[in-house]
Amino acid sequence: MISVTLTSPAAVVLGGVWVLLLVATVVVWRIAPAPGSELRQRIRGWWMIVALSSLALVLSRTTALVFFGAISFLALKEYLTLIPTRKSDRRVLFWAYLSIPMQYYWIGIEWYGMFIIFIPVYLFLLLPVAMVLIGDTQGFLRAAGTLHWGLMSMVFSLSHLAFLLVLPQGQYPQISGLGLVLFLLLLTELNDVAQFCWGKLFGKHRISPTVSPNKTVEGAVGGMLTTLALSVLLAPWLTPFGMRDALFAGALIGVAGFFGDLSLSALKRDLGIKDSGNLLPGHGGILDRVDSLTYTAPLFFHFTRYLYF
Repeated sequence: MISVTLTSPAAVVLGGVWVLLLVATVVVWRIAPAPGSELRQRIRGWWMIVALSSLALVLSRTTALVFFGAISFLALKEYLTLIPTRKSDRRVLFWAYLSIPMQYYWIGIEWYGMFIIFIPVYLFLLLPVAMVLIGDTQGFLRAAGTLHWGLMSMVFSLSHLAFLLVLPQGQYPQISGLGLVLFLLLLTELNDVAQFCWGKLFGKHRISPTVSPNKTVEGAVGGMLTTLALSVLLAPWLTPFGMRDALFAGALIGVAGFFGDLSLSALKRDLGIKDSGNLLPGHGGILDRVDSLTYTAPLFFHFTRYLYF
């Protein structure tokens, strides 16, 4: 069970998120009066994201694990819908989807050893065997490579976010798994928002125009500084970090989030699409919202676990 009281640091920060979103809604409704404007759609998308995430996180640990498992499922499904797959691999794709509840089951029973090797070792070895037994060698390397990349990004990487919920926190009674998850989610998502805002205001020098023309040096630096400031502000509430580790965590999330976003942009450029889907109003698909987390979640998890747990 995730323990949340009205006065707990995690609950206070979560309440602050709702207040911030309410203020943003009022501001957007004043500066973008058109009902169908992109800003209004983005705000509606954020209300959906924050409401579902908050509900899942505060109900129970099991509910949160199911929620994160569903995110991995939707992300993998979206990814496999976008990339070319072979008809002969339908059975292999079934096993790939089945790995999602298994991966989150290891988290639920707190079996770190199996959690950390199940996808990068066992599935890495067994899925190509399943492909070989089918007997279709045409496009074998491409099929195996794209499937493994999807599993590592959409399932293995994202599942590190869920494992934060079950880290043993006995030595830090004021810190909860919920607090660590909130810290990672807030810094990752606000890093994206800050990069976008700073880039719009001051962006002149493009970083990688062929991959993501809207990303600028000014936006990246502004996002990084904003994330560092937020890390220092939120760390005492949600993490066991001191000032030095809070700065390092902020830098880690800022840089990793940038490259996670850029990697998915490269994928979409390769496929010739703008968004990965249309599930979230104003945001696109699930992949468009969790792209940065595929990089920040595993790096932040191992940084935190190595130093503190």
